[in-house]
Amino acid sequence: MKTSNSVLLPKAQKTLSILGENIKLARLRRKYSAQQVSERANISRPTLLSIEKGSPNVSIGALIKVLFVLGLEKDIIEVAKDDILGRRLQDAKLLIKERAPKKIFKNNPDGKKE
Repeated sequence: MKTSNSVLLPKAQKTLSILGENIKLARLRRKYSAQQVSERANISRPTLLSIEKGSPNVSIGALIKVLFVLGLEKDIIEVAKDDILGRRLQDAKLLIKERAPKKIFKNNPDGKKE
């Protein structure tokens, strides 16, 4: 099976690398070997090592499996939970448009516009 090389912006690649490093540190703090985590997550050891290196070619399913094994599944739920920029953009579009009051004409006995 041919693997595709994903091209990421440097900032995105750095974020993936930090995520991978954090997962590796969490594994080491729990004193789990790479073999133990990969077996419990039902993924291959090279896939786990790719996650820990920050490879963009790893499926999100494999990443979530590893987080579950490490007891960090709640962390993935927190992603984009408090979307400050999104809320500001949404609020900017919710401007209240008020109509100008209707003019009453004095020439008309009903006070209505003709």
